[in-house]
Amino acid sequence: MHDVPTPLETLGLLEEAMQLAAAIGFQVREEPLGDLPGGPCQIGGRRVILLNLSRPAAARLDLLAAALAGEPAVAAQPVSRLLAARLEAERRAS
Repeated sequence: MHDVPTPLETLGLLEEAMQLAAAIGFQVREEPLGDLPGGPCQIGGRRVILLNLSRPAAARLDLLAAALAGEPAVAAQPVSRLLAARLEAERRAS
């Protein structure tokens, strides 16, 4: 088994993380944001995670995992082993 996800695994993890974010009440928006990486914010009273569409999928996944890692509601959601490991690594790093 390898530690670095393949591009296909990265896309799958990104999609899973986006679904997880939606399940715990975030709207995830992928938009071109220029030089800004994006991140969690509030827009019109809604919890939103902005992802810069101009960045590679791996960078968007990193940002999304960092935003989700600190959310207590994540623990109650079913996730794949790969995403669980990614979220745990983010929790330890922060």
